Amino acid sequence: MLDWLKHESSEAPQIELDGRSLPIVIRRLAHARRLTLRLSPDGSEVRVSMPRWGRTGEALAFARARAAWLARQIAAMPQGDSPAAGGSLTYRGGALAIAHSLSGPRRVRLGTDAIQLGGPSETLPTRLRRWLTAEARLLLAADLADYCARAGRPVPKLALSNAQRRWGSCSAKSAIRINWRLVMAPDYVRRSVVAHEVAHLVHFDHSPGFHALLADIYEGDIAEANRWLKREGRGLYVAFG
Repeated sequence: MLDWLKHESSEAPQIELDGRSLPIVIRRLAHARRLTLRLSPDGSEVRVSMPRWGRTGEALAFARARAAWLARQIAAMPQGDSPAAGGSLTYRGGALAIAHSLSGPRRVRLGTDAIQLGGPSETLPTRLRRWLTAEARLLLAADLADYCARAGRPVPKLALSNAQRRWGSCSAKSAIRINWRLVMAPDYVRRSVVAHEVAHLVHFDHSPGFHALLADIYEGDIAEANRWLKREGRGLYVAFG
């Protein structure tokens, strides 16, 4: 799997969008037949995919010609602040109220529809992120063990990522990385990403065999999970930047 590639110069080309300067990141793909454009999930960069034979200048002109569309995409992105006392935190597709007390225990406690914690309010975002990451590791480890059993594969090493480019990845050494932010998505969405990467343990491509295995091991509607990520995925980057 290819990563996003910066422009060959030492400094990535930029595009100005309503007073903001964003880098343009170019990805050359062997299977690409045309130029495509999108924002990174957190809106921090503009991404152009193009055929391997394409020229960098064409990609840059393509992005800049669509500046108005990009500006509208940025304006439509979810806006939010760091989690705070009295606010809410998204967890497994639902909203949990944040009940904070200065005199209460610092450790996060999960209730039916709220999370409770004490200690200094200024460290609250850090501690909530740490709690979410720990929850993600537990849930993803269970998902991974489940799908590996279904696929008849040994359970590989699991690593959490904070990638802005992909929700999951599978290396040639059979190590799987999953974005910890999926702990905020509904369970069926999080599990779809894990199932996808487990299928790559058997088929390191997107061949018919891969899709057949994924359909066999994943219990939900993979198309619906993909639609949710396309529609709501950017929102998972709001709370913790």
